[in-house]
Amino acid sequence: METEQNSQHRQALYRLIASIQDPKDIEALFDDLCTRKEVENMAERIYAAQLLMEGNTYQQVMAQAAISSATLSRVSRCVQYGSGYSRLLKK
Repeated sequence: METEQNSQHRQALYRLIASIQDPKDIEALFDDLCTRKEVENMAERIYAAQLLMEGNTYQQVMAQAAISSATLSRVSRCVQYGSGYSRLLKK
């Protein structure tokens, strides 16, 4: 269960990321906040979402992206019903 304090902390993180102009500063922040593997996993999810949005099948995405079928299923649901991938990756 998320507390009000946790929600405020998350919102502060999102505001911080949104305020950073230089991609190198974002990279430095993510290097401090996350393990290299966590960043790689996030990048793979974005890549998989792009492939799905281009019309690739699950099999094609799994062949191109280092992602599990369970994670691909979650990414697919987010592409179909979420508000992040579809709105942000079409730019």
